Amino acid sequence: MDPSFWKGRKVLLTGHTGFKGGMLGLWLAALGAKITGLALEPPTDPSLFKLAGVGTVLRSLTGDVRDAATVNQAMREASPEVVFHLAAQPLVRQSYRQPVETYSTNVMGTVNVLEAVRHVDSVRACVVVTSDKCYENREWLWSYREDDPLGGADPYSSSKACAEIVTAAYRHSYFHPARWTEHRTGLATARAGNVIGGGDFAQDRLVPDLIRAFGAGKPAVVRRPEAIRPWQHVLDPLAGYIQLAQRLDLNGAAVAQAWNFGPASEDSSSVLALAKMIAAEWGKDAAITVDPASSSDHEAHELRLDSSRAQRLLGWKPRWDIERAVQESVSWHQALRADADMHEFTLRQIREYQAIVVPGGASYE
Repeated sequence: MDPSFWKGRKVLLTGHTGFKGGMLGLWLAALGAKITGLALEPPTDPSLFKLAGVGTVLRSLTGDVRDAATVNQAMREASPEVVFHLAAQPLVRQSYRQPVETYSTNVMGTVNVLEAVRHVDSVRACVVVTSDKCYENREWLWSYREDDPLGGADPYSSSKACAEIVTAAYRHSYFHPARWTEHRTGLATARAGNVIGGGDFAQDRLVPDLIRAFGAGKPAVVRRPEAIRPWQHVLDPLAGYIQLAQRLDLNGAAVAQAWNFGPASEDSSSVLALAKMIAAEWGKDAAITVDPASSSDHEAHELRLDSSRAQRLLGWKPRWDIERAVQESVSWHQALRADADMHEFTLRQIREYQAIVVPGGASYE
């Protein structure tokens, strides 16, 4: 990661009112980037966007990526050199309730962003963020690699596979790596694991559900306790997205492809094991119960990511293990309960992480 690369760099970030998008916006702004964010209003109340003051460090546009005219206008106004596309319907269980919204947002939203990129000359790097769930899950014991088949047994997972296919088609048709010296636009996708961290308030996600229950002094109900997931702190994959964008700008011909940014293999664990770690970190009055009734909605039992490509070719690797990820997640929410300045608290976590990634420390405004 090169902090100097981002000084004054113009960025369009979709989904900046969400959990991952908000955290990425804070990080890029701290590096000196000039960011335009495009998203709907924050999807939760409370939200990281409001609590951490994301809107104070970037230009925030309210709009829906499903509306092509809105996306085109934002792209023209921002005239970005780098595009991060994170706007999405991100929840598996919600995708069962709202499949049309899920497909229209995750698939056609991606089409609209890439079509807008195609019609501006400024973009040098575009990172489309999808999901580890884009793979055809065969319940393997080994980890999925970027060249494994795409699929999805639920609307969310299959919509992310579709977004991968759309991006690959645009890359081949309009931004082919073999012609990079002509168009100078590098287009790649990024697939992260199950991210955790302070500021996530979504429904039907393990950590937010636990935190809400613990904060209310109630036992937290855990679904699918034996399911295995690649848990990681949100800053780990975000660091990968940042490094990938830099490399796309430098040499899009070499890195314009799909990338996994998952945790170390030993940090993949069961839902119940992670819940117990969070309860222990939270401390007093943190209790867990297991829901004996199985959901009728399909969810994969086991999912792991192989990130050796990113480690070998980008120099990226996960920096915070699962224990540190749990500590940082719980400390954020406990700081919120103590009425801390969450803008400064969140930036402190980012600075601590950044100091590990950049030799000699970080450079911030």
